[in-house]
Amino acid sequence: MGSNGTPGVDERAAGPAAATRPAKRRLLVGTGVVLTTLLLTGCSSATTEQWKRLGLPEGASDRTEAVRSLWIGAWIAALIVGVMVWALILYVVVRYRKRNDDAPKQVRYNLPLEVLYTLAPFAIIGVLFYYTVEHGNQITAMSNQSQHTVNVVGQQWQWTFNYKETVDGQEGVWETGTLEKPAELWLPVNESVQFDLTSPDVIHSFWVPSFYFKLDVIPGRTNKFELTPTKTGTFAGKCAELCGLYHSRMVFSVKVVTRAEYDAHLRELAAKGQTGAAVGGEDATTIPGHGSEEGEK
Repeated sequence: MGSNGTPGVDERAAGPAAATRPAKRRLLVGTGVVLTTLLLTGCSSATTEQWKRLGLPEGASDRTEAVRSLWIGAWIAALIVGVMVWALILYVVVRYRKRNDDAPKQVRYNLPLEVLYTLAPFAIIGVLFYYTVEHGNQITAMSNQSQHTVNVVGQQWQWTFNYKETVDGQEGVWETGTLEKPAELWLPVNESVQFDLTSPDVIHSFWVPSFYFKLDVIPGRTNKFELTPTKTGTFAGKCAELCGLYHSRMVFSVKVVTRAEYDAHLRELAAKGQTGAAVGGEDATTIPGHGSEEGEK
């Protein structure tokens, strides 16, 4: 019997316990607000901007917009699909959470529903495929009229950059790196550059995250891409393909500078005698064990 003479829970026993529940809720809410505030205020402005780009680094090439729009669009599509799936799951969990006899009548099949969940994934895949192809064509577009050409040679375990330009009467200059002193790639800002990628040993992958572009470097094959650096500064580059023991040390930096600084750097290389091209041996452009003509196929 309750304290008022009616059947039920004793109010004197239930009262203190019931009174503590709102206090616990307020404590949890307050703790959540404090932790969220500390998390948000603890982020630097650079981190906050990267969150807005959904993890992408700050772009520094003319391929930035195509990659960023595709990346963010894919996340939006995934979020929409996820919310729909979560909503359906929660609806079923809440609606049919009681007894078995509350469940809907069991049938062998539901044709409209089966058509829906068969066609819906194809529609989603079709939309994603269309935008992936459209943006992919923009990202990999080649004009074949670039202002500069750089032959990038990836070898175990550093990079060599051959600038295919006439410098002080010399046809081309080059620079390379070592494990102790990684290579530097110099590029002029706002001028298009074609990259010819070759390797004399194993598969590497040329990646500059801020350029929003990555392409494999394959022995016996020349892969090409083109882009235009749009911001001056120094950007990190690395090999993105496991290539052996010192793969983690196969890094380099990219210096995007003014045209005057770029020309001055090429003249410095020529003055050091680093003229011509350092391609890493004949296997950089052919498949070992095959003739050059067959290797080019």
